[in-house]
Amino acid sequence: MDWTLFWESLWPLALGGLTGTIPLSLASFVLGLLLALLIALMRLSRNRLASGAARVYVSIIRGTPLLVQLFVIFYGLPSIGLVIDPWPSAIIAFSLNVAGYAAEIIRAAILSVPKGQWEAGHTIGMSRTRTLRRIILPQAARVSVPPLSNTFISLVKDTSLASLILVTEMFRQAQEIAAFSQQFMMLYLEAALVYWVFCFVLSSGQSYLEKRLDRYVAH
Repeated sequence: MDWTLFWESLWPLALGGLTGTIPLSLASFVLGLLLALLIALMRLSRNRLASGAARVYVSIIRGTPLLVQLFVIFYGLPSIGLVIDPWPSAIIAFSLNVAGYAAEIIRAAILSVPKGQWEAGHTIGMSRTRTLRRIILPQAARVSVPPLSNTFISLVKDTSLASLILVTEMFRQAQEIAAFSQQFMMLYLEAALVYWVFCFVLSSGQSYLEKRLDRYVAH
């Protein structure tokens, strides 16, 4: 165990996480959530075409490996003349993947809100859209925080796959240092430690967010 190398490589790994892993995760998660909300509303729509299309999308995303989705976008699309750089490819793949899982979480959260809340909004003259925005979604947000937080934490770990398409993030930093030093076990365990620290911080923030949203829940 080369402790000198351990301490010298700790900052490059952490920096790779702060400038690569976390921004990649945040960008993909935000875009994925926006798409997930659209897909969830399509799934709840009375329009069979929209509902069916959303159902097929979710089935495809959840039924295929993330690595395959990533490779299709980065290595597959160039065969039909569509070349996308590593970072955009990773963001697209991760966003599409997040949307497939988060859509079902959001849909279930919306359905968990009592129907009386819809009726209450209608009683005070709100349109269905405004009721959804002002009453239903804030309550659904509280319900969806734990599973969505888990989805984000999983995404932070899944971004390590981006190293396979040449995206410079934390795990790729670990690979490069390990290849130079030949200390593969130590560097990979060190990367695992940094991932754990990031995920621990995110898990701690989950409780705070739940408390903030608790005021929107009907009791």
